[in-house]
Amino acid sequence: MQQQKTSHWLIAFRVIFTAALLACILFIFRNSMQTGEVSSARSQAVTMLVNGFLGKFGLGPLSEHIIRKLAHFSEFMLEGFLRMLCLRVYTRHFVRHISWPLLAGMSTALMDETIQISIPNRTSSVTDVWIDMAGAIAGLFAALIILLILRATTAFYQVKRENKALRAEQEALRQREHERLARRAAHRAAQGEDNNEEEDEA
Repeated sequence: MQQQKTSHWLIAFRVIFTAALLACILFIFRNSMQTGEVSSARSQAVTMLVNGFLGKFGLGPLSEHIIRKLAHFSEFMLEGFLRMLCLRVYTRHFVRHISWPLLAGMSTALMDETIQISIPNRTSSVTDVWIDMAGAIAGLFAALIILLILRATTAFYQVKRENKALRAEQEALRQREHERLARRAAHRAAQGEDNNEEEDEA
């Protein structure tokens, strides 16, 4: 049996999503390897930026602690989202194999917090592990919902196109049948006229 050729678009998406996932994981580990002073300075800068933005709408301010936890959740949510997209471009049975990115996301969360144990002025927290896992799961299911909606939409329009093609084929068959019956009727009419002429001559 001849193996089906992989689409160039599929190969391109595999490269793009895999590279994006690796970049996301490296970004997460890079943040974990920063010293406590560097990490705190970045958190303070982000906190000021976020509170400045929220202040324009009369919201906030948020504490640096909340910003740090939201950052944990957001980066792992992005990782989970990309893991789900990667799973989709490598297999069409992504729902069946959803446990793979779930376990991989949890492993990343555990490694992330483990790295921080050996970094000066950084601590590892069980709470952060759960926040990271929750972010990964949220990203996975966000991507899953989008993929299922796209699959349902694609299937709907495919059925719609097939039904349209079927109706067009049925209409063409009816038209050919009408033409065949019209030709038969014309042929019989012509035979009837010939018979009448022969009777008149007789």
